[in-house]
Amino acid sequence: MESTQLEKKNPLHEIIEPFINLAKAPRALWGINLTYLIEGLTYFGVLGLLAIYFNNYIGLDDIKAGYMVGIQTWGITLAMLFLGATVDWVGVRKAILIALFSFLIGRILLTLAPNTGPAGIWNTAHLVAMLGILGIIIGLGIYQPACYSAVRRFTNKKTAAMGFAMLYGLMNLGGFLPGLISPPVRHAYGILGVYWVYVVLTALEIILVAVILTKKVINSASINFQSQEAQKASDEESLKTKVKYYIKNIPLKDARFMFFIFILIPVQTLFAHNWLTLPQYFNRAFTGYVSNNFEFFVNFNPILIFILAPMVAAITAKKDTYKMMILGTLVMAAPTFILATGPTIFNAFAYLIIMTIGEAMWQPRFLQWIAEIAPKNMTGIYMGIGQFPWFLTKFITSMYSGWFLTRFCPVNTPVNQLHTETMWFIYGCIAILSPLTLFLAKRWMGKDMEMRKQSAQ
Repeated sequence: MESTQLEKKNPLHEIIEPFINLAKAPRALWGINLTYLIEGLTYFGVLGLLAIYFNNYIGLDDIKAGYMVGIQTWGITLAMLFLGATVDWVGVRKAILIALFSFLIGRILLTLAPNTGPAGIWNTAHLVAMLGILGIIIGLGIYQPACYSAVRRFTNKKTAAMGFAMLYGLMNLGGFLPGLISPPVRHAYGILGVYWVYVVLTALEIILVAVILTKKVINSASINFQSQEAQKASDEESLKTKVKYYIKNIPLKDARFMFFIFILIPVQTLFAHNWLTLPQYFNRAFTGYVSNNFEFFVNFNPILIFILAPMVAAITAKKDTYKMMILGTLVMAAPTFILATGPTIFNAFAYLIIMTIGEAMWQPRFLQWIAEIAPKNMTGIYMGIGQFPWFLTKFITSMYSGWFLTRFCPVNTPVNQLHTETMWFIYGCIAILSPLTLFLAKRWMGKDMEMRKQSAQ
């Protein structure tokens, strides 16, 4: 009896058990994970070269090329708001296939654009490239909500936290891999050669979905969604009934849900600074190895997330979601004040590591919570609207980050004349608003979250 109790309390067992449970998860879940990894590679691989692509092949200057990158990153998040419900209407398999075909068309157009006509703003090459970006925007607007909806469908109480953490971790692993794959191809065949590789990988995703995620596999894996009888009844609902149901349950009318997702904007600004501020900061505020190899430090976060997200999920799987949100956002925001003490290699690594631990604590749980509390057949639209503040975060942060760099971390300025400490102190004060407000709203949010989660299960 005593040995049994000790086994239940064994910390090592608590950490290993979620991995064991996930290993026993349905084939459909691993099909989603595999395609999500490849898509992470292709998406971030294209994105990382996009500004240079518009410079070198489409003939746009830095400002206009930046606008094009912004249109894609903002557009994707906005597309999730309007297209996230696709999975609720057509099902997981069809939604993912629609998204992947949109990716394929978009990436083919993007790769062919330089050879379709004259370069320059609003000329043929530019317009074709914009159509390519549109295909990618539409695809990801459908794809990401569909994948998170699938994880909800293919997991149970034991595997849900780890399932969402693995999906989030694989996305970040995909974001790290282009740094290994892209350089040799680019040196040999140029950016267009790299883009053709990503076109082939997108076609491979379509084949994998068609082979692995068959209707039979998906039906047998739906262990945490609804019974086959309920699914059949849902499929037979009239369009009018579905529209009424959507209007009645649309999350825009849910005050607590909207508060919850919008209060995360302050801490999410740190994500946007990964590409808006950190490259220039590491390049200008440091000398020697750090300055010459700033890409390594900028891309240190994704590989850390891939390692840490499943581990943190295993340790915290049984912890209350709202408490994890408070603690995780606090851990993510707090190390910003370390950078406020000055640009040193110790401070840089301390910030990157602690901030990433905080991200691993709350971000996968946030996505899991949205999927879990969504009413029946509305996971996609909840995921889509849940991403809308991320659109605002990227837009708002991009509006002021350049001004802060110009004032506190300008180019061609000696390191001892920079004032990055002030910049990071202000950014820390912004980020810390999220955990403080979540803590103050704990009583208002806590009981409601638990009741909604239970009713949705």
